[in-house]
Amino acid sequence: MKFDRTIFLPGGDRQFAHLKSNAKIAKSNVLIIGSNTNQLTKFFVAEGAATVSIIVDDHDSLIQLRYLLQNDKNISLKLMGYTKTDFEDFSFNLVFAQASVSSKNRNKIIKEIRRVLKPGGYLNVGEIVSLKDNTPVFIKNIWDVGNIDPLNIKDINNYYESRGFETVSVKDLSDQLQEYYILSKNLLDMTSSLSKEEKSYHKKMLKRISHESNAYLKLGGNKFMGFTSVIFRKAN
Repeated sequence: MKFDRTIFLPGGDRQFAHLKSNAKIAKSNVLIIGSNTNQLTKFFVAEGAATVSIIVDDHDSLIQLRYLLQNDKNISLKLMGYTKTDFEDFSFNLVFAQASVSSKNRNKIIKEIRRVLKPGGYLNVGEIVSLKDNTPVFIKNIWDVGNIDPLNIKDINNYYESRGFETVSVKDLSDQLQEYYILSKNLLDMTSSLSKEEKSYHKKMLKRISHESNAYLKLGGNKFMGFTSVIFRKAN
């Protein structure tokens, strides 16, 4: 499947398509966690979400998203740590996180998501996953640089189910992870032709992508590192 370049995240638009096929979006109060989510936000609005809130945990992402969403007055955008938000208990019907919780703070983030999610509400996570029990050094380096702490693909369901979630649907999107790294490398090669605004928008990615994309693409990273979309329902 072709990678959607308007959503510059692992998984492209396929995670949203997976969610759309398995959960109710219309009339839902939606929380989106993470940067580079401006186009995804518009997808939720188009599907009839009642409200859409985005949280990011760094100032650069906040400024970028404010610029990109300046004409979307019905979208709430806030700077917050993912492990402790200002939302009331049971504020959302649906929480969406695409490649934004696969970190060493995952336990605290998931605990906070469960707090703000209504009973019976949906959580859709796109997780960077480990495909093998034995991980080579070059993959560990990618994870260290990107602050990624992946679950093993065999353990992901048990991890969330042990925290009060029921598995609804699982979809392997690892092919889209490879497309993401190809696009990343192409973007890096085009750096000199990017506008000031584009360089600012991709600032965080450009800082680390050279080593990361080359290692993944040239050393066979697809054998050890994948991307999975999983939809859960919060147990009542």
